[in-house]
Amino acid sequence: MSRLIDIDELANYLKLKRQTLYNWLNQGKISGMKVGGVWRFDRKDVDNWLKSRKRMSKPGDKQ
Repeated sequence: MSRLIDIDELANYLKLKRQTLYNWLNQGKISGMKVGGVWRFDRKDVDNWLKSRKRMSKPGDKQ
């Protein structure tokens, strides 16, 4: 089974604020599950989501 992480661990992993993650949950940008009233996230799902959002830069793109 994959490792489940909580919202604090995910915020630290993605270097984002917790509020951003709560907003993304409400907007359906990320998925999670509530276990005992606490949001949990599957680390493999997060990594797959990150890979799906990856894009290659094109010549002339600003960084």
